Amino acid sequence: MLISKDWRPATSDIPDSAGVYLFRDAGGRVIYVGKAKTLKNRVPNYFGTGLHPRTASLLDHAAEVEWIVTTNEVEALQLEVTLIKQHQPRFNVRYRDDKSYPYLTISFSEKIPRAKVTRGKRNKLDRYYGPYAHAYAIRETLDLLLRVFPVRTCSKGVFDRAARTGRPCLLFHIGRCSGPCVGEVSPDEHLEIVNKFCAFMEGEHDTILKDLQQQMDQAAGAQEYEQAARARDRLIAVQKVIQRQEMVGTRKEDFDAVAFAGDDLEASFQVFFVRGGRMVGRKGFIVDRVEALTEPELVHTFLESLYADFQEVPKNVLVSSAPASAEVLEAWLSERRGSKVQIKVPERGSKRRLLETVERNAKEGFDRNRLKRSADFAARSKALTELQKELGLPEAPLRIECYDISNLGPTDVVASMVVFEDALPKKSDYRKFKIGGVAGQDDFASMGEVIERRFARYLKEKDLPVERRGRFAYPPGLVVVDGGKGQLNRAVEVMESLGISGVPVVSLAKRLEEVYVPGRPDPIMLARGSEALYLMQRLRDEAHRFAVTFQRQQRGKRMTESALDRLPGVGPARRRALLRHFGSAKGLRAATAEEISAVPGIGSGLAEKIYEGLQSAV
Repeated sequence: MLISKDWRPATSDIPDSAGVYLFRDAGGRVIYVGKAKTLKNRVPNYFGTGLHPRTASLLDHAAEVEWIVTTNEVEALQLEVTLIKQHQPRFNVRYRDDKSYPYLTISFSEKIPRAKVTRGKRNKLDRYYGPYAHAYAIRETLDLLLRVFPVRTCSKGVFDRAARTGRPCLLFHIGRCSGPCVGEVSPDEHLEIVNKFCAFMEGEHDTILKDLQQQMDQAAGAQEYEQAARARDRLIAVQKVIQRQEMVGTRKEDFDAVAFAGDDLEASFQVFFVRGGRMVGRKGFIVDRVEALTEPELVHTFLESLYADFQEVPKNVLVSSAPASAEVLEAWLSERRGSKVQIKVPERGSKRRLLETVERNAKEGFDRNRLKRSADFAARSKALTELQKELGLPEAPLRIECYDISNLGPTDVVASMVVFEDALPKKSDYRKFKIGGVAGQDDFASMGEVIERRFARYLKEKDLPVERRGRFAYPPGLVVVDGGKGQLNRAVEVMESLGISGVPVVSLAKRLEEVYVPGRPDPIMLARGSEALYLMQRLRDEAHRFAVTFQRQQRGKRMTESALDRLPGVGPARRRALLRHFGSAKGLRAATAEEISAVPGIGSGLAEKIYEGLQSAV
């Protein structure tokens, strides 16, 4: 049900059941998602007296509320998690890693799996170990384990090159790879090595140690001392890795230990991951407390956010403070795991001592982040406030879009759009444009085309049902175009022709950093050293970098393709085969004549011509 005229709902209209409620702003964007055991009891609380300042701020920005009824509280929690991930509401508590922690990954998604260091997104087919505090910790561990389990670690390009030439890389020659690229081991034999590697990482140490000890004793008994020495070195390497995995319990059990420290504005969470009784990694999070949550509610929302993204849910979760609605949370985690999950608050013993260590780490993380971010947060707030004041904006521009044109003469004309939200880059919203409707080199017309394409998309999507709107169905708080009055006037003309109003547009000139505003003959000179000027420069420089990078990519691709077009004997079919084989124009340009000749249909003579033609075109 949606209330939009007098949007404060009557209590009698709110269902007396579990569900999820959403607050939306005047543009229809979801700005807060919450769940309730009973909607009738929860939703009216937002319209009482003596509200927390953050709740009052939420209501100031809200324009409507709706709710979705569920059959029980667990189902409401599942729906809440889904909606928060989908809409990223600005008034929900936001968790961010205090750093991007690396994982040791075994890429079962590849035909020949390899061990590598990864961060960020996960592939459900791959296997992950960690997280580790530092990437060098993974590389040190790998260096030791590769002596025992010589699995592939090379990139696809290195692997394919070795397979084409029949020459393995240095890692094979020093015994750190078994050589699946050149057939020294079959794919099945290599997979067996990979599985042993994974078994060791998952805690099966005793079998590996026993096998290595037996190999060393047998070789020594047969007086094969070099082989015995190699087995001894491998045994020492494995023992070093085991020693690095700190033992935190007397039993081989799996659990996560969670603790936090903070104040009314921010909090720091630490999670220690224990597998097989050994600590295999840890991860830290910082939270901006934009919601007025009690301590149990904060722990609840953190666990909800943590396990919404993590693939692995352990049998036990140890916490320093009990979460709100622990039974509901346990039921949801059990459903994700596929078996019973318990949330516990240890009172004594080794687990209590471990949690005290986690709490100390959380406290240190909070103190470190507060010192680092206090100045940064103040500077960003000051920059937005200064921009609002200097440019005469109705409100601080929380979302800013900046546009730049890049070209080399009349060819390869491209444009970029970069987006800053809360004065920080939002790279997922960056966009690149190829300029196709402008003849020759005309920056004004090119800027007009880009602005028209972006805001035509806005007009197309803004009236769609909310669930079908994209991320550009909402207007920005400020549009910045790189250039002077010409670029600004063209952008304003295009927006007026589209019927766009209420979106502030300015331009930033490079020479003296003048800011031009529509309707003012003289530019605004932002104070040197001001946070507002610094933010505008960052916007302009980021837009320029993004545009130039795209322009160079296009130019390199065009030069490679035109060089191929000029070569006799290379038609459309062979050109496609070359680009498909090497993956890109860049990969083709980096290839040797011998590697080019490995492409089906390309002889050695033609490969030499292609190589020379590409080198002369660079």
